[in-house]
Parts: sequence; C-alpha cells; structure tokens
Amino acid sequence: MPYYMYVSLQDDDKIRLFTMDAETGKLTPKGEVPVPGGPSPLTISPDRKVLYVGHRTVPAVSSYRIDPATGGLTQSGTVSPEAAPTFLSTDRKGRFLLSAYYQGAHAAVHPIGADGSVGGPPIEWLETATGAHAMQTDPSNKFAFVPHIAGNGPNAIFQFRFDENTGHLTPNSPLRVEPAEHLGPRHYCFHPTQNILYFSNEQGCSVTGYRLDTSAGTLSAFQTITTLPAGYSERNTCSQIQITPSGKFLYAPNRGHNSIAGFSVDVSSGRLTAIGHVSTEAVPSAFSLDPEGNFLFAAGSASNRLAAYRVNRETGELTPLETYAVGKRPMWVLMTNLGG
Repeated sequence: MPYYMYVSLQDDDKIRLFTMDAETGKLTPKGEVPVPGGPSPLTISPDRKVLYVGHRTVPAVSSYRIDPATGGLTQSGTVSPEAAPTFLSTDRKGRFLLSAYYQGAHAAVHPIGADGSVGGPPIEWLETATGAHAMQTDPSNKFAFVPHIAGNGPNAIFQFRFDENTGHLTPNSPLRVEPAEHLGPRHYCFHPTQNILYFSNEQGCSVTGYRLDTSAGTLSAFQTITTLPAGYSERNTCSQIQITPSGKFLYAPNRGHNSIAGFSVDVSSGRLTAIGHVSTEAVPSAFSLDPEGNFLFAAGSASNRLAAYRVNRETGELTPLETYAVGKRPMWVLMTNLGG
C-alpha cells in the first residue's frame, strides 16, 4: 500500500506531494499543486478520499479530491470564512469539517457534501477567544475541545458537546479547563486505546496529559512534563504533537531549541517519561509520523527543509536519515496511505 505525504508551503502558495518507501522512509517527489492564499493547515477525510486545506493569507477553506492511484489533487469546493483558519479536522464520520481561528477568536463547523466537498455556510460560527488553535472530536464523536494559548489568549481548553447528526456545538459544563500555570495549550492528540488526551503547551514548553471522562466529556489533568533539556533558558515555544499508533511513544517539537522531544508512554497509566531530544530543522512548526509509526518527518518553517528520522520501535529513539528541500515556509505535513 503506497504511503503519501502532503506538505503545505504557505509562502509558495502550493502543496507538494511525495511518496514514501515503507522500508527505508525515503521520499520521492511526485508533483505539486498550486494553492493560492497561503495554504497552511491540512486534514484528510476518514475515507482518505478528500484533502482539506486552510488558507492563511486569503482566508478560505478548500476541499480537494484525492486520486487514489497517484495522490493527485483536484479542487472540489471552497468557502470563505471571516478569518483565517489555523487548524482543520473532520468529525469521526466525515460529515462535518471543524476549524479553529487563532486571530479570529472563533471555532466553526462546516457541512461536508456527499462527495466530500465544502461549500455551504457554517453550521456553527462560535465566538470563543483569541488564541483558538485546534479542534477535534473525541473517539465517541460526542465531544469537542478547543485549546487556546496563553498571552493573547485565555490559557484554557474550551469543552463542547458535539451533535454528530447536526454538527452543532453546545458548551459543556464547565466550559473551560484552565491550567494553573501559564502553559498555553495549543494542539492535542488522543491515546489510541486509553481515554487520555495529550496537549502540547506553546508557552509552557511542555506536554500535559488529561484524562477524559467519557460520560461527561470533561478533561482532568494528571501530568505536565517539560519538552526541554535541563538548563535550557532561551526562548522556545512548542508546536504540534503526535503519538505513535502503538501508543508507546509521543513526540513534540521545540521551536527555538529546534529539537524533537520524545517520550515513552506507560502502558497502564499513560504517564510520560522523557527519552531525549534530537536536533531538527529551524523552527519545526509541523511534523508527522507515517501511518505505521516507523518514521518521523519534521519541517523547518525557517529553513524550508524537511528532516527524516527512523523511529526505534523498542526505545522510541529517533535516528536521523535524510533532509529534503521542500519550499518556502512548510506549515503542515500530512502522511497517509491510499487505495486500501
């Protein structure tokens, strides 16, 4: 089954396509698609037939049909929200597109057509606060969470109930989970088998684990662990976060220290233990594991390069492989398999 990588290049107004060799992790360029308006966040439909793109310089959200034989993209729809999206995801059934707006201070839900395209007005255009940075539904598709960074934002995670039939959001009780420290929750990922979410903290330079009450849809923190080595005191912020499909290892990039922080995940408690850092490209705003968790790719938004690493399946250690010139300001790396 072929593995494909999409890299959005915000300052080149295009998305580049690569294939990945499943044995070696080597990338092969397969083309590029012009995408005006500063393409940045990407997400893919659950059936892997449609790619969704958020545009940052000319606010828009677009849908592209994916050719299952080549990975090629054909635009199928677009909408123009009032602000530029910083994050996209579909709900678990692929009927709705969720989006967060950092400067726009909103969260939104758009309908998705039967063919996977976007085009209708939003079902929800919900004012939250400045700093809204991500939005996803939980595995039950009943709840959604919107983290807001600190500083310009409220340093809080907003909790909502999500109606998978209508796409509507309802504030949960409590609406906000507010860390005691100046953490600035930014992005998050779900543990593959446990009721746990892990948030990368932009200002706190850390990862916080939260337990999910699956009946109430509310979060409670149980651990915060730094992404930085001891003694490092220069400016740094965290960006994205991913966990391996096995649930054994978790990774979060540091922008400033310019490294990928790795953690092992306790099989019973979900607690994290630091396993070290690997140097990476300057300002790693985006990264991705491949679908099997064997390789990791980190994009330097300041270096215009992509660094590849092999993941040790026993220890989680990252071994540097190759670096690739990809284009100006890579802001998202999405990996998937097609045709299966």
